[in-house]
Formats: sequence, C-alpha cells, structure tokens
Amino acid sequence: MFQSTFFDTSPQVLTISAITAYIRQMMEADDILQDLWLEGEISNWKQAASGHVYFTLKDNQASMRCVIWRSQASRLIYLPQSDGEAVLAHGHISVYEAGGNYQFYVDDLEPAGQGALYAEFERLKTQLAAEGLFDPELKQPLPPISQRIGIVTSPDGAALRDILNVLRRRYPIARVILSPTLVQGETAPPQIIAALEAIAQEQVDVIILARGGGSLEDLWAFNDEALARAIVACPAPVIAGIGHEVDFTIADFVADVRAPTPSAAAELATPDREEFQRVLRTRQLALAEAAQELVSAARVNLQQQQWALTRLSPQVQINNYRQHVDTLTSQVTRNLQHYLVLQQERVKTLRSELTALNPQATLTRGYAIVQKNQEVVTRTQQVSRGDGLVVKVSNGEFDATVQ
Repeated sequence: MFQSTFFDTSPQVLTISAITAYIRQMMEADDILQDLWLEGEISNWKQAASGHVYFTLKDNQASMRCVIWRSQASRLIYLPQSDGEAVLAHGHISVYEAGGNYQFYVDDLEPAGQGALYAEFERLKTQLAAEGLFDPELKQPLPPISQRIGIVTSPDGAALRDILNVLRRRYPIARVILSPTLVQGETAPPQIIAALEAIAQEQVDVIILARGGGSLEDLWAFNDEALARAIVACPAPVIAGIGHEVDFTIADFVADVRAPTPSAAAELATPDREEFQRVLRTRQLALAEAAQELVSAARVNLQQQQWALTRLSPQVQINNYRQHVDTLTSQVTRNLQHYLVLQQERVKTLRSELTALNPQATLTRGYAIVQKNQEVVTRTQQVSRGDGLVVKVSNGEFDATVQ
C-alpha cells in the first residue's frame, strides 16, 4: 500500500498512470474487494479468439465490466447460454490501467438460485445423452425370474433393510448377494464402481444399485461420470433405486431400469405370484413339447438305426455267402462232371488206341515175336546158326533153334 506521504502537501502534478496505479493498489489491498460474490444478469457475453471472456454484470441500477481469463474459463463448470441469465460470480475487483476502468475479474460462475452442483449435473447429463449412453438400445431387459440377485448399497442403510423385506415377502427362494460400499462422500464413487464390478463377477441375474433419500449433495456420488460408464458396461442388468421418487441422478438415466425407491427396485427384480405362475406354466408346456420332440426324434433315429443294422447285419452277409457257396458248389459239380465225361471219353480213345497198338492183337492174327536173349529179333543179322530163340504166339511161347 502507498504510504500517506504519497502526496506531499505542496501542490504537484501527477500522471494519469501514477494515479491509476495508486487506485489499483488501493483496491487490491482491500480484503472485501479481493474476495466477493456478486449477483446480477449477464449482458454482452463475448469470448475472444484468445479464449478470454468479456461481459457485463448488471442489476436494476448499475453495471460492471467483467473479465474471465482463458485459464479460468476452461475450468468453469457452468457457462451462460444467453444474455439475461441471472448468475452468481466470484472474483476480485481491480483496475484496468490501460483504459482507466475498474473491472470484476471472475474466477467462478454459477447460475443464481441453482448452484454449481445442479449446473454440473445438467452438464454431465447433456454430455452423456449426446454420447448415447441414455439410448433405449443400450438397456438390457430384466430376466423374468432372477435366481441370483446382487445388491450394491451401504450395509448399514435403511435401503438395504427395505430391499431385503421385499425380497423375503415376494421371492424368498432367491439367493441374495450383497456388495457393500459407501454411498455418500468424495470417496464413494470409486467404491461403488468397485462394488459393482465385484458383484458382476458373481454371475448374478440382476443388480440393484440403491440408496435412501437425501439432498442433491447427499446423492452426488451417483452423479459421477466414471460410475455412469461402469453401469453401462456392466454385463448384468442394473436397476437403480436411488432416493425418493422425485430424486433423479445420472445413475438413474444410464441404468437399465429406474425405480422410484429401493423397495420398488426390489419389486422390479422379483416376479409377482401371477407372473411367476404364468412363466412356470409356459416353461412346463415348453418342457413337455421339448420332451415330445426328443422322443419323436429318438424314435426316428431308432428306426434309422434298425434299418442300418438290418442292412449291415452279418446274417445278411452269411446268407449271401451261403448262396454264393451253393452257386460255386453247383458250378464245381458241373465242371467236375464235365471233366469226368471228357476223361472217360479220352480213356476210351486211349483204350482203342492201345488195343490197336497191342502186340497181342497182332499175334492173334498169326504173327509171332522172336526173341534172342530177351531181345526182339527184327533182322537176320541178329542170329546165327544154332542160336536158341524164344517164339511168342497168341496163346504162349516156345523155343526154337536156328538151322
């Protein structure tokens, strides 16, 4: 701060820059002017190419120039969409020395009467809706009958007791698996995500994500972007039963089904008696039809197997072989008989030939066989006078001497 001696008692001439710097330093030394909230309407909102934002904040009687530096503007959750919006602006007042104007340098901005949380809720809702995370095509249908029901909530909250009471009354045979987690506070979102992923590993049929009622701040853990994406990615259908009927969170929009209360979520996760009986009758009929189809198919298959066995039976082969043997036997018999006839004719022919060539036959016609020393005499040179001979005739033989 300038000392009181900044101005001497003697008259002196000051530059505009000096007095402007003095005023700026006076303002920056004031604690009130350096940390304050102002309420007013937006006018002449303009974002420069540099990224800085310039606008006017006014009420019924006055107006003030305002600046938001680019580094601050990029971090703001809420930005006005049109002139005339009522806002709450936080920042400090100083002097723009080049223009000689005092300005309000804004570092935070939120809609008047709604607060930053609601603005962040609307921003995230708009963003996720634009990405398609709320589309009906992404919603998984609830199973008609859930045998394994997962619950993600606080183990100490009233919501869990309400859910269990409904499940005991409507569907006591269901297996209930609790994945405990915090449901409020800054550390709650990652714990809820971890609990959701853990319960999904248990192969549950449906998951109830629940919490009792509360203010927007109390329910803020369910407006987390990472949690919203984890709900969409969950393999099991998720029923959101968060707060009261008038309460809405981002989790309600991305869940497969939204229930107005935790108790209503438990009712949606379980079949009512009539629906259960209808499903049971439908499944009985389907089972009977399936059994009949199986029996019919088995009968057809059995007939086909019987026909195949008949065609492939060894008895058929044996009968075929027997017939073949009979055929071969007949053929062999015929061939043998034919062969015997041929051999008999051949024997007759040979007998005739032998008979014709038999020397005995020649002898009966008056011829004789002369032998000398058991050799047949066919020439005169073979004998000499006085040689003994054996003469064979048709009915015997006798000795003779060569004279």
